[in-house]
Amino acid sequence: MDRSFVITQVSGFVIHFSIAYFNGLLVTHKGVKVNYTRKINHFMLFFLPIYLSMYLTYERTLASTILAMCLMAATLVIYIKPVRQRVPAIATAFLSFDRPEDRPHTLLWLSTQILAATVIMIPLMIYFSKVGMLELIYIPLLINGLGDGLAEPVGVRFGRHPYKTWALFTRKRYIRTLEGSACVLLVSSATILLFRDSFTPVQFIIAMAAVPVLMTLAEALSPHTWDTPFLYTVSGISLSGILMI
Repeated sequence: MDRSFVITQVSGFVIHFSIAYFNGLLVTHKGVKVNYTRKINHFMLFFLPIYLSMYLTYERTLASTILAMCLMAATLVIYIKPVRQRVPAIATAFLSFDRPEDRPHTLLWLSTQILAATVIMIPLMIYFSKVGMLELIYIPLLINGLGDGLAEPVGVRFGRHPYKTWALFTRKRYIRTLEGSACVLLVSSATILLFRDSFTPVQFIIAMAAVPVLMTLAEALSPHTWDTPFLYTVSGISLSGILMI
């Protein structure tokens, strides 16, 4: 295994955990809303690998990317209750994404979402690689990383038009806002525009007309905290269909 790959994964875990720990301190001692610290974690999970890749280089293959995704999902095991009850630092880091309204399903929702997203992303990467369009995998990644990442803090801070959504394993209903969902629409549009050279003119027009709307609906209709698998699925199906035109 490439030494730089190992260093990248270990460094990423240490940095991300440190940020989660610091955010947990903000929640505990400064009263910062978990809605904000959770999204800071979200953005770091998205941007940190990009930053590390600038300094730690290794051959990025389909296999190495899949392995990195699986390792990321596996690290969640440190947050299980028996571990965090015995390790105060882990308990503090857990607070950075443990929204009170999500208890007692916080870790269950988070872990199953990441596992489901990984299962969906792997065949998408294989397909896009097979058709010579692997760069398109960044479309769902960007929409999820930026659009969904902004949706909650924008909704919490500026949301004035709420609507209810469902969640797995509970009958409780949760609130999203049209303002938050608008972030997904805007980021989706900007992302398709960014990748316009990857499409034919007809494909680009269809992608601009369809993908932002479909992704916004996917985010709006997905279960609470389970946006990612729905965004990946809808983007994968829609982009695959557009490539066939």
